Amino acid sequence: MAFGRTAVKSASRAVSRWQLWRLPRWLQVLVAGTVTGYAASICAAATLTRVHGGQLRLFVLLLGCSAVAVELTRRTGEPGEAARDVGAIWDLPAAVLLPPLFVMVAPLPRMLMTKARPGNVHPRVFTAAAVGLAYAAASLVFHAAVPALGPGAGTGSGERAMLWTMLAAGCGLLRLVVNDGLVLAVVAESAPAKRFLTKITGGEALYGSVSELSLGTLSAFAAAHSALAILFAVPLVVSLQRSLRHAQLVSETRVDGKTGLLNDKTWRREAASEIDRAVRTRAPAAVAILDIDRFKVINDTYGHLTGDVVLSAVASATAALLRDYDVIGRVGGEEFAFVLPNSPLVEAVEIAERLREKIPEIVLQHEGQSGPMPSRVTVSIGVAAAETPCWDLSRYFSLADQALYAAKKNGRDAVWVVRADPAEDLKPAPGGALWVTAGCDAAECP
Repeated sequence: MAFGRTAVKSASRAVSRWQLWRLPRWLQVLVAGTVTGYAASICAAATLTRVHGGQLRLFVLLLGCSAVAVELTRRTGEPGEAARDVGAIWDLPAAVLLPPLFVMVAPLPRMLMTKARPGNVHPRVFTAAAVGLAYAAASLVFHAAVPALGPGAGTGSGERAMLWTMLAAGCGLLRLVVNDGLVLAVVAESAPAKRFLTKITGGEALYGSVSELSLGTLSAFAAAHSALAILFAVPLVVSLQRSLRHAQLVSETRVDGKTGLLNDKTWRREAASEIDRAVRTRAPAAVAILDIDRFKVINDTYGHLTGDVVLSAVASATAALLRDYDVIGRVGGEEFAFVLPNSPLVEAVEIAERLREKIPEIVLQHEGQSGPMPSRVTVSIGVAAAETPCWDLSRYFSLADQALYAAKKNGRDAVWVVRADPAEDLKPAPGGALWVTAGCDAAECP
């Protein structure tokens, strides 16, 4: 009895730490509704579907191919979890060749094989539910539309076979839209939307989606002629997984693992290119360095895990508040740097002041974080702004660093600026006075 009570308390404590409860109420309803609808749909489909031996054999073959592809990828030196889930290559044939029940059940084995960190079970469940419902919609549309193509479509040749293939591809595209829409609604609330959208609409993401959809459609067409023909897709899937993983590894060499921003080396390279462009075009530009105030105290008081949470939260807030074309990276332990293209002095100070004001307002959240957190985090920012740039990045970075030092020396939680033009004295000065005198009251500015 005591063991049972202990187990219940442990389970309740684990559930209470889920980040789900930190989301807005409407998102909690969306997640719960999606999972509930998924479970209800499986139950309803199970009562309406009569499973035949041939259908079951094809489904087991598709699941087996998926497992074999993962194992072959692991044996070739790639992680078991591929850079991108290419399950659609096996799920699309199930959606168009089998009743909807099968493709709704297909995400469950992958969910069970995926490891989750403590407090992160619900994202796996929601993702499986979103995929299952999206494929159920695609399967229903396909089976409702395919009779209009006439008998023999898909297994014959000529115009009907082409129409069948186009219908299968269209249903695969429908699945992609429904699934990504559901996931985006949840993820965009807990991370900067523009960063997540890049993962969906970026060049590599589009390449992966198109490749996955194309290979899934070809696999479905081949399986419609002969179930065993699906085996020939396995080596192609392994190659696609390795290609996508390579692209992910290349991307990971550019970013900082704790914040998701550009790492120091990559930032300096891209920032230098941006400053060189500003020099050529004689367009205004600014370089700024942001430093988290008393970060060592946070680490010493709350622990390094909390320090990592603070780093991630400040990085996310900074990326969300800056513009899409600003170049931002992590250049030190608690230091972030960014280039503001086409930004004259006053505009650069306005942006820096907005960061200084808004970052302390962020709510520090972290999946699985249960310990004490600092109630307030402030930042100091040094800005070097040039109306007509004529130096390289290192010079502007050095001036921004001097401005940052002055901000921290004069009390922190401040923006200091250097007018980084040859005709100026290059001495740091408080940015707040410039911001107000430019006609923008501190209480009214964005």
